[in-house]
Amino acid sequence: MKALLPVYCRPLGYVVLLVALFIPFILVMQGVVTDTNLLFYKECTKLLMMAGCLLIIFALSKNESRETEQIRNSAVRNAIFLTFLFVFGGMLWRVMQGDVINVDTSSFLTFLVFNVLCLEFGLKKTLVDRFFKR
Repeated sequence: MKALLPVYCRPLGYVVLLVALFIPFILVMQGVVTDTNLLFYKECTKLLMMAGCLLIIFALSKNESRETEQIRNSAVRNAIFLTFLFVFGGMLWRVMQGDVINVDTSSFLTFLVFNVLCLEFGLKKTLVDRFFKR
């Protein structure tokens, strides 16, 4: 999978993720979040996290090569597998608990987070392998 965004989108994605993580706490401390608008802020936070993850996944690396594309492809494959395990485990847990009320709606966000983690791990692993290559 080829990168679609310029190099500066990668750090921008991390900034967006940090903002998405800390904004809800700041809004709660300011008293902005109430029972009536909680769902709105929850969904907006999830959208910000998705946007940040997509910026990271689709941004060019500094030394973009064919190997980086292969790492990105394997990260997507691994993320699909891990997301399936995570969602399936959550389904089994809800069945064991007899919970018919709660439904998992963050599967895509889970996939994107796993994708970013797999991508970063793959990139760092190849960097270390290249550094210690004999």
